[in-house]
Amino acid sequence: MVVERTVAEVMSSPVLSVRSDGSLQQAVQMMSDHHVSGLAVVGEAGELVGELTETDLMVRESGFDAGPYVMLLDAVIYLRNPLQWDKQVHQVLGSTVAEVMSREPHACEGSTPLPAAARQLHDRSTQRLFVLDGERRPVGVLTRGDVVRALAAAG
Repeated sequence: MVVERTVAEVMSSPVLSVRSDGSLQQAVQMMSDHHVSGLAVVGEAGELVGELTETDLMVRESGFDAGPYVMLLDAVIYLRNPLQWDKQVHQVLGSTVAEVMSREPHACEGSTPLPAAARQLHDRSTQRLFVLDGERRPVGVLTRGDVVRALAAAG
């Protein structure tokens, strides 16, 4: 029965990962070569610090959007706070993984019951959960496809 299975029983391993200080171009090439839509981003000790996804790359390629503005006497008044532009500017101009990645990766532990992980995938509208060990190092990845295959095998 699927309900009794844990994430560790269903996850894919090993995890494709890149360092946060790594080249963005190399990370993009890795995603393309392995046909994956996201990579774990790790720090110096191998701990999960973020994730790089196709969505992050689409923001980069779509360019900077300053948001709505009004013109008043030849002056431009932006209706969105310019102090919040920093992250978007880094995403558009960045050349390292850290400048483009999401800093709040989706993750769980291997002991997480599969239904709870499936709920997390759904509630957070994400494609993957990185499975972490006790030191926050990625040891696997659970995708929506993994959940579907587990359901099919149980059926």
